[in-house]
Amino acid sequence: MKRLALALLAAAVLAGCAAVPTVYQPAAGPQGVGFSEYRIEADRYRVTFRGGPGAPPEQVADYALLRAADLTLDRGYDWFRVVERDLRQAGPDSRPRMSIGTGGADFGRHSAVGVGIGTSFNLGGGGPPLAQTLEILLGKGAAPRGADVYDAREVRKSAGARI
Repeated sequence: MKRLALALLAAAVLAGCAAVPTVYQPAAGPQGVGFSEYRIEADRYRVTFRGGPGAPPEQVADYALLRAADLTLDRGYDWFRVVERDLRQAGPDSRPRMSIGTGGADFGRHSAVGVGIGTSFNLGGGGPPLAQTLEILLGKGAAPRGADVYDAREVRKSAGARI
């Protein structure tokens, strides 16, 4: 029985250490690693890339731009303008923490008091997962000048080479 309990404990610890890799792919669900998009208007989309735990912010931002470029080209457009961008934590914060709690009860002639201390640690490593959301406006022809205007083919060429 002790061996079974030890084996189950070891399996649980190893499962907690497994990190979800950050890959450029469609997200499997609302909280899945990968990209998703939402059509706002015919030429306006909201693109989100959700990274795995510990993925660097630069990688998450690059993958969101790459998805915006792919979406632009898939829809027959040439360039896109980022009209809004938001990089935020995409999941629960798993930093170590400690808590202390107390409680008491009265049972007529008997009473009880309890004190508890709890801790939690991130066994998965890395920081919390991040999500980059871009609201983009698609365009055709020559791209206008601007810091937030991207040529979709150029983004695809440069970002795609790094994947």
